[in-house]
Amino acid sequence: MGKRYTIEHEVAYYECDINQNITFPALLSIAIKASSDQSDELNRGTDFINTLGITWVITQTEVTIQRLPQVGEQIRIVTEPTEFNRFFCYRSYWVYDAKDEELVKIDMSFVLMDIENRKMSSVDADLMAPYESPQVKKIRRWPKIEKVEGEQKQLYHVRYYDLDSNHHVNNAMYFNWLIDVLGYDFMTKHQPTYVNVKFDKEVLYGNDIESFYEIIEAEEVKTRHEIRLGEQLACEANILWKKS
Repeated sequence: MGKRYTIEHEVAYYECDINQNITFPALLSIAIKASSDQSDELNRGTDFINTLGITWVITQTEVTIQRLPQVGEQIRIVTEPTEFNRFFCYRSYWVYDAKDEELVKIDMSFVLMDIENRKMSSVDADLMAPYESPQVKKIRRWPKIEKVEGEQKQLYHVRYYDLDSNHHVNNAMYFNWLIDVLGYDFMTKHQPTYVNVKFDKEVLYGNDIESFYEIIEAEEVKTRHEIRLGEQLACEANILWKKS
């Protein structure tokens, strides 16, 4: 396994929803900050890799939730770059409360993208050396994401503040488009327990995207999601919920 890195964080009110639970965009942003801080400490931060003409892009995120951190709570985020192969780098995150109980586990896969041509670049072992994560040949297989079968959807326009410093839509922003469509009543009565998200295509400033969704209520409540850019699939997700 690779080097672990830890940050502390106090959950602010502006990072939470009306149920006082941290939002997905805020949770993912804090997790990414932990790995970014580690990269900076290892001299592999954004400025360094950008000089190589490349940048990191998240391709998949899987989240298992015991409970979401709440307003004012002191949390600890531990991250570890677990392994990498020729094309993908894998990293895990754990979120703990003040009693050292695990609240959230996050697994992510990343690829390197050539900034100029926006195509995937191979991963160099020397670039990954400071993380001390093992190099493997196997590509991880994620749980299959079920497709949306219905036609319920909502239109969104990509705004200036949806972009990050890399000039593309921050991955955390996709969660706003995925979840907003479920509506006030659903969100106030349900809490997520599991999320599986795949990012298929980059969304750019000025794009109009459609967020398709489907709510399935059986033994457990499940929602299926797809963000589409015209005929192209930009993002897809399955989320499991429990009633509040």
